[in-house]
Amino acid sequence: MTAVTALAAVALAVPLTAGCGAVEKALDCAQLAVEISNDVDDLQDVLTGAADNPADAEKVLDALAEDIDKVADRTDDADVGKAVDSLQKAVDSVQKSVDSGERPDLTPVRDAAGELTGVCTP
Repeated sequence: MTAVTALAAVALAVPLTAGCGAVEKALDCAQLAVEISNDVDDLQDVLTGAADNPADAEKVLDALAEDIDKVADRTDDADVGKAVDSLQKAVDSVQKSVDSGERPDLTPVRDAAGELTGVCTP
């Protein structure tokens, strides 16, 4: 293999590797968005019975917070960052409502999770 051929091979491989990395990040983001969507569904289910067992609501809120952190840690995309911030604020509001014994409004959480799913879709 000549030096020119080797350089050409490296030049071609770099964009392909970078492209695969971007696709991998997008798929990872999309997978985490699905997990967050599932967490939101679980939260809805648990909060209908939160008066019976508030500890279940805390467990789901903790799982949701962990998944939000995973998305935030694995991306540097500005749109994903905005969606994560919106989702975190909505979850914080739900947490405050649960802590004070009030029935939380999950609409902002659902909306923010939908926004995250939209920006994470490859």
